[in-house]
Amino acid sequence: MQVRRCAVVFVEPRERLDFDLARLVSGGTGVETVLEWIALAAHLDDELLLCADEMQALGTMSPEKWVDLDSIADPAHLRVLQGLLGKGLLISDAGAQGDVRRRDEDVRASHWRGISAALHRHTRWRGIDTLEAEQRFGRESDRPFLDRLGAPEAPVRERVEPGRRIALGKAADSGLEALIRQRVTCRNWDTTRPLSTEDFATTLYRTFGARATSDEPGITVMKRAVPSAGGLHPTEAYLLVQNVEGVRPGLYHYHPIDHALEPLAEVAPEDSEALALRLVAGQRHFMKAHVVIVLASRFRRTFWKYRNHAKAYRAVILDAGHLSQTLYLAAAERGLAAFITAAVNERDIEEIFGLDPMLEGVLAVSGFGWRGEFVDEVEFDPLGSVWPNGGGMKKVE
Repeated sequence: MQVRRCAVVFVEPRERLDFDLARLVSGGTGVETVLEWIALAAHLDDELLLCADEMQALGTMSPEKWVDLDSIADPAHLRVLQGLLGKGLLISDAGAQGDVRRRDEDVRASHWRGISAALHRHTRWRGIDTLEAEQRFGRESDRPFLDRLGAPEAPVRERVEPGRRIALGKAADSGLEALIRQRVTCRNWDTTRPLSTEDFATTLYRTFGARATSDEPGITVMKRAVPSAGGLHPTEAYLLVQNVEGVRPGLYHYHPIDHALEPLAEVAPEDSEALALRLVAGQRHFMKAHVVIVLASRFRRTFWKYRNHAKAYRAVILDAGHLSQTLYLAAAERGLAAFITAAVNERDIEEIFGLDPMLEGVLAVSGFGWRGEFVDEVEFDPLGSVWPNGGGMKKVE
């Protein structure tokens, strides 16, 4: 059997506290500090605990050169290598390890920068409920919020004294300024009012639609309403449609060149909000949006050009910001509201839409629809553009 090291793996030293009753009984505190080595591989979801022998052996294995396990004469060393093989940190040419090898080869073929690949793989969530986590945080201490976290950073870093600042002329009002003022993150949705087909289609086109394509020099690039590294636009829109006239509730993929929906699966109306809640990690104020949009990037589309590039992953992440801001403005133009959140269950979303995290990874979840009539959930609107009577007030029954 031939083996080699996986393409990308980082090892992090971690320190944890361990309690042992025997140490307490013998007169100590019972608490001991334990240093551990944790392997984070770009093709594996789980963090892996390594012993000292595994650490040393892993460092001797090449990610490119294959080694014949039958040629290892030292039985102890062979056992260590077999242990690393069982953990998936060594890749073999044997058929039994086919899935692990395929995932490792996907990482290799996608031209990831190693540290970016490990970061992306190991910061994804599954089954997180942010509301429950927030409530648990509140139960951990009865101290006020600011006492626990300390004072926040100042809103602006001031580099000179006020008298040395050079005042700039105020911008005149414009159509764009009016849209910006209406750009208020929505947490309250009018579920009794379906989104019209025209509003739905127009908002999608304004945000994600391709205005033009070019096949020069040998690769198709798109002109969209937003910038993207190399004009490659790797970020796709996957939709959970919940309340749109003429469109059955379900999962869709948006085709930006054809300006068309690709149906993936139907979703029963009674199951839709629960599915949306799963996508947005328990954030109940987003689950009733008429359209929920997963922003997922096909990394190889960008990394094909910017191979193993230190800035490539950062450039891809910028796409989510560009697209979400355009969605806010496109929605505001139609009198609609929008949201964006990075607190999402990426691993659940991958399962639902059939995505591979290292080939087409989730960056964020956005959405849009009609804003509700009442403020049941606090919305940040200091300009009073949407809620003249204050967006921080609860509806009085």
